[in-house]
Amino acid sequence: MILYLHGFRSSPSSMKARLTGERMAQLGRGAEFICPQLPASPALAMALAFRLVAGVPAEELTIVGSSLGGYYATWMAERLGCRAVLLNPAVVPMLDLDQHVGVTTAYHSDEPFEFRREYIGELRALAVPAITRPERYFLLACTGDEVLDYRDMTAHYAGARQKVVQGSDHAISEYADYLDEVLAFCGIGGAA
Repeated sequence: MILYLHGFRSSPSSMKARLTGERMAQLGRGAEFICPQLPASPALAMALAFRLVAGVPAEELTIVGSSLGGYYATWMAERLGCRAVLLNPAVVPMLDLDQHVGVTTAYHSDEPFEFRREYIGELRALAVPAITRPERYFLLACTGDEVLDYRDMTAHYAGARQKVVQGSDHAISEYADYLDEVLAFCGIGGAA
């Protein structure tokens, strides 16, 4: 089972989420892929994510998180003891997202997106100062990420499996090239 958590202002329509879901469907495992639309509130987003995987054994679950979704995936993996794949993850989103308090729109629609000041405190409550059992984590970080610094990512996930892509961007535009490696880490056979 894969729970995919998208990034800030993103959605299940993001390129990486769509490609992952499509590949799972091609492998006949589409029913094992969950990618919800996360609410802006980190507390509500985590409550939803936990409900969606309730009862799934930790050894059968991998949480794939992109950007802010990577921050969420880390917090969930620490609590559930499952694997996590982190795609250019946010490490300290409280600092970066403080400037985004207010109303804007989501990236893949014209839907209003409101990020409230109290959400910064909700993010702070999800902080993982250091990961335990690094072998449960796979970091895919790009040196050309224009939003987040890959060095923060590699330091935070020290000891974890890491693939540092020279160049690229925050969206990981060539994500399709790494998808089989991501799915293999998730324990999805036939992804070669």
